[in-house]
Amino acid sequence: MKKRIVMLGMSALLFGSCVTFGKYDALEAKNLQLRRDYNAAQSELNDLRDENAELQRQNQSLNTEVTDLNERNNQQIEANKLLQQEMANMKMGFDTVVENYRQQLTGKSQDLTRTNNMLTIRTKELNDREASFKAKEEAFKAKESEFKSKEADFKAQEAQLKAQQAELAKKEASARKALEAKEKELENLRTSLNNALVGFADKGLNVETRDGKVYVSMESKLLFPSASWTVSKDGMEALQTLAKVLESNTDLNILVEGHTDNAAYKGSTAVKDNWDLSVMRATAIVKLLLKYGPSIDPARIEACGHGEFAPKVPNDTPANKALNRRTEIILTPKMSDILNLIDK
Repeated sequence: MKKRIVMLGMSALLFGSCVTFGKYDALEAKNLQLRRDYNAAQSELNDLRDENAELQRQNQSLNTEVTDLNERNNQQIEANKLLQQEMANMKMGFDTVVENYRQQLTGKSQDLTRTNNMLTIRTKELNDREASFKAKEEAFKAKESEFKSKEADFKAQEAQLKAQQAELAKKEASARKALEAKEKELENLRTSLNNALVGFADKGLNVETRDGKVYVSMESKLLFPSASWTVSKDGMEALQTLAKVLESNTDLNILVEGHTDNAAYKGSTAVKDNWDLSVMRATAIVKLLLKYGPSIDPARIEACGHGEFAPKVPNDTPANKALNRRTEIILTPKMSDILNLIDK
């Protein structure tokens, strides 16, 4: 469960709600591949656990069989002792009979032959039983050797599984620690932005942390005149302050999203509708951020427009429409260090 929480947190950090350019798609593909690798590693771990359980069941079965063979072996040994004693007794009887026959020397030859035959038959039976016992003894030794081999394989696989579990736990702890550090950085950034932009709070500017990102939301009344994409004086002052904070936080990706309400926009220039207007507003802000923050790497910043299709609240009152006419600057920490921890 902890791994899943880490991966969900990372997924939330890696993905935005906006259609971005090629760089963002590549990062998304990288994240998907990491998920598949992680799931494959988890599946392999589950397979090893199942195999471990199966080996333990086989081990129990072999132990039972070994116990049974030992019991049979002991029984066979006792039977062999009885047969040997019986053979000794029979031989003694045979010697006695022979001696009696030698003494009598008459009419006993047929009885002696029958006795001899009986002794031969009994001797063969004893030999057969001894051979059977030796065969069972060899089978027992073979089973014992097989059991020891399987036991060694099981211990090797168990050690490998424990090593993999330890490595996964180590990666999880490192990723969690790095993620917590990123979250702390985001909270510090939110605090810095709130402090820097406190003078614009009553003019429609709001800073909040959501889904592992910092959202700087500015209503259109702060930035743009109606139906325009030319930034107002107050908006420029807010963007100047924001650009200075972004210059000092180089480990951030910056996404500028333009939003409108659902009032139809009919332009007479190349800007025809709310889609165009939201994009023009987003790009206007990007250009000003780069102007006021010349050390900001342009590769860190992207712009997109949602038009009226990602409202914050329903467009059912003038107040709600005003909330939906906004520009959001979304700040996301770069995840390369966490991704490197997972790739190792």
